[in-house]
Amino acid sequence: MIDSSYAFFQELIQTPSPSGFEERIQQVVNQYITPHADRVRIDIHGNLIAESGNTTGPKLLYAGHCDQIGMLVSHIDEFGFVYAQTIGGWDPQQLVGQSMTIWTEDGPLPAVISRKPIHLLTPDERNKVVKLTDLWLDIGAADGAEARKQVQIGDPITLNLEMRPLLNNIVSGPGMDNKTGTWTVIEALRRAKEINASKALDCHLNSVSTVQEEIGLRGAKTAAGGIQPDVAIAVDVTHASDCPTIDKNTQGDIRLGGGPVIFRGPNINHKVARRLIDLAEHNDIPYQVAAIGRATPNDANVLQLHGAGVATGLVAVPNRYMHSAVEAISMDDIDHVAQLLAHFAVALKADDDFTPSV
Repeated sequence: MIDSSYAFFQELIQTPSPSGFEERIQQVVNQYITPHADRVRIDIHGNLIAESGNTTGPKLLYAGHCDQIGMLVSHIDEFGFVYAQTIGGWDPQQLVGQSMTIWTEDGPLPAVISRKPIHLLTPDERNKVVKLTDLWLDIGAADGAEARKQVQIGDPITLNLEMRPLLNNIVSGPGMDNKTGTWTVIEALRRAKEINASKALDCHLNSVSTVQEEIGLRGAKTAAGGIQPDVAIAVDVTHASDCPTIDKNTQGDIRLGGGPVIFRGPNINHKVARRLIDLAEHNDIPYQVAAIGRATPNDANVLQLHGAGVATGLVAVPNRYMHSAVEAISMDDIDHVAQLLAHFAVALKADDDFTPSV
């Protein structure tokens, strides 16, 4: 991975993007990919679409959602404490004692989120799972009037955004779900042009940093409506099973550093999945295979069902501790995902037919 690509990923992780508040991160994506794309545009929903290749060729859509789970200020009490509702799916246990940031119109405002100290909890309270209503944010305000000068109802909130390197090229931090996907689909466009430097791609590649996946796959649905793809591949995270308490019998044997996870199942076009596996083997890219027997809970779901149907694939990045402050992924995995997608785009030709065989 070249230094500029690594710096791009780190900046994505450090940039807030709660669902519905993706403007800041789309600015980062735009700045990185504009020199490499034929065209970059933002649609009315907020999806960023980077285009490359033959505009008369088959339309290929890569979708990686840039939004992350977060919170939204809903009340400020008379003492200056801030209460919030969630954006996306949270386990409230993950929030106790966390450093937070409220993203106000005037800039980031530090906050901490907590509950009563354990010393003051009643025996009954100690034995109960904490609820979101038991938690509040403290910005250090003297009273409600001071807090309201700093914070508005509807301001978004994130965990403290940082990326921590671990051993073996693993990194940890909030927002790996799914800034990894955004990075891979955008980086894939740059690499596809690099691989195919002597001429334009035969396909019309649309690498999309999609919005609002965490609240209902909304951005991918509208992006597909605007692009009308022939083929689409969603990139998201999936649960790694190489840590304690995760059952491989149900989740599969998915490991950090094992390579892209190529999914098979009813939500996936069989020929797209086979093409991805063949390309991985031909280009010496490590890969893993996973199964899902239902509609996927990610952008692949709505991409497959767009219009009269789209030949859809799903490639995932193994992720430990999803929807927490310490999500962990392998930098080697995202590097290999981007490379696999680049080769898929280069290989796609006008006469490719992904219609199921009968």
